[in-house]
Amino acid sequence: MASTLENFIHSLDPRALPRVLEIQSGVYFQGSIYEMFGNECCLSTGEVIKVIGFKINKLIASICENNEVSRFSAKVELPLNFPGLYKVVADKTPYVSIEEITRKVSIGPTRFGHPCFYSPEDIKLANFTIKHGEQITFNSVEEVNGTMAVNCVLVRNNQIHSFTLPLSQEGKFYECEDGQIYTLKEIAEWKIPKCRKRIVKLSNTLHMWDSSNPLPENFDGCLILMPVYEVQAVMKFRKDIVHILSDLDVEVKDITDCYDISSFLQPLSLEDVFERTSMEFPMVAEIMEGPSGSQNPYNLLSTGKEIIIYKKYQAARVLASEIRSDSPKRHFLIPMSYKGKFKRRPRELPTAYDLEIARSEKEQLHVVATKAFTSPHREFFSVSVGDQFLVQQCQTSEILYEGRKKLVDVLACEQILSDTYKKVLLPMYMEGSFVEVIHDKKRYHLSEICKEFRLPFNVKVSMRDLSIEEDVLAAVPGLQFEEEITDSYLLISSATNPVESWEIPVYRLNMLVHLLSKDVQVVVPPVTKTTVEEISEEQYYMVRRYENQTLHPPPRPPKKPTTLAPKLAFAVTKQDVSDVLHAPKKFCVDTMKKLCSSQAADVSELQVSCQNDLVHCENKDKTGKAPLVEPTMIKGLTSNYEAEKEEEEEHDYSYVDENIIENIRKAFHDSSIGNKPTISEGRRNI
Repeated sequence: MASTLENFIHSLDPRALPRVLEIQSGVYFQGSIYEMFGNECCLSTGEVIKVIGFKINKLIASICENNEVSRFSAKVELPLNFPGLYKVVADKTPYVSIEEITRKVSIGPTRFGHPCFYSPEDIKLANFTIKHGEQITFNSVEEVNGTMAVNCVLVRNNQIHSFTLPLSQEGKFYECEDGQIYTLKEIAEWKIPKCRKRIVKLSNTLHMWDSSNPLPENFDGCLILMPVYEVQAVMKFRKDIVHILSDLDVEVKDITDCYDISSFLQPLSLEDVFERTSMEFPMVAEIMEGPSGSQNPYNLLSTGKEIIIYKKYQAARVLASEIRSDSPKRHFLIPMSYKGKFKRRPRELPTAYDLEIARSEKEQLHVVATKAFTSPHREFFSVSVGDQFLVQQCQTSEILYEGRKKLVDVLACEQILSDTYKKVLLPMYMEGSFVEVIHDKKRYHLSEICKEFRLPFNVKVSMRDLSIEEDVLAAVPGLQFEEEITDSYLLISSATNPVESWEIPVYRLNMLVHLLSKDVQVVVPPVTKTTVEEISEEQYYMVRRYENQTLHPPPRPPKKPTTLAPKLAFAVTKQDVSDVLHAPKKFCVDTMKKLCSSQAADVSELQVSCQNDLVHCENKDKTGKAPLVEPTMIKGLTSNYEAEKEEEEEHDYSYVDENIIENIRKAFHDSSIGNKPTISEGRRNI
């Protein structure tokens, strides 16, 4: 039976692909040629095509009120990258079986693919009863004891119950309310059921739309979304993939059951190639559709080019993000074969709990407080801006709480004073703010950082990878290594000139190939070229989502007692620059200009000698601890040291002799005698 292309695609189950269609009638007459997405495609009556895939290309949105569309409602076209965050309105029409849900709703491995439903009636299983109204989460569809079923979970009395529901299970199943917010692209990929409308409500706008906004000004109503699909198809006498929009006025007929589907070329995605057995590699393939974009080396993968695919494997990558205060940030996946070197940059640690996570056995963590904290208990230390600490270890301490003794997790530290150290206790619930002081001048390879330090970790490229023609990391002022991930890759090279090979990601590169029956001339792959992959914001979050599925989150820090006194918070300005962030051992800072403005003439030479804000010293402290520093010289520390970052790119810090540092200190000390503020005065003046 013939149907419009739109109706056929809207009702098509992706698991039933590929399908062979015969063009029955429409606007495409015999011999006519139309230009679509750069592909010339002749869809004449009687033409046969093989549909190999389809995806939502855009959305037609009807503006509605009270979740209903009137005959006068305006319709607007929204691209998938249209900005904004949206809430999904639950569908009030029930599904009549589990099989209908699996046929119309996307169920997949990520949290987007875990839809939730409830039944108005109890469902009795073999050893478990689902009570009416309980939220059932659908996780995956698989075969269980020869029967297709859905793996489900529900939470009852804080206990997770797992069970399966066969696809044959009938009843009324309603969609649960979804409190999450999504981008339009996420809704298009996961939250639009087949043959059903989807109502969404604009939650908040991400940023202004560059072109004219199709929505009314200050719009806060609902939208009813209708997807328009882009159909990927193969034609009998063409090697490339054609793209057809589903809303074209074309009638088609499904003739898959009576047609030799093998007579078409078999396009394979990179996922399809990766599923091949290891014994089938290496293989020669021709690119039917190359990836979009011009990032090297992917711009070499053009349509029609022949490549050799040597093997498939899992490879480690370090996920890194650019350190910057504004958005958007750039994100990178760095291979372990990266030959550049990194030097450390200070970490910002917002809480005492983060101090515990960041400390390591390799070296003692040295931090400076950039936010004040007033302790409600005499057992704990009250922190002032500029206080320096050496982090020791986590332990428990007994406090008097509401007239009763109570054990509380605390962080034991040593406060650095002008001429001594003082043992103090910081509560783990303390929401302070700290900046790490770096004493390490060593340059590290990527593998050394992953082996010796705990991520996240802040670095800067100190020596670029000379094997890369254009090292994108070298131009980044700072990087945060967030986590080490494992991803799937194919090793390929050009079939015509295999002088080098490179790794291509399986799940982030949209490319179609078809295998050629050619013998591989070069079985051993040539030298592999290092490639730093820059990924988009969307890919960054997807990488983290997939990776974090197998990781357990760290334990949450103890909550602050509700009766505790409020903290005393200080705000520090950007001018109060943290001049000890990179100090290797002893240092002098430029904040003395603020403290001793009345003696500016007396210390002018000192200011000149400190023009780089920071002077490093190579000699090490014989005690093995951080240096003892005059508190009045560091009271202006702040966690907002972004102003330094641009300055840091313009010059390198010079290392000078310890005697020079001491002479500078002595000159400043002598010039300050008589009217130098005390420690307490300095803190009160902050």
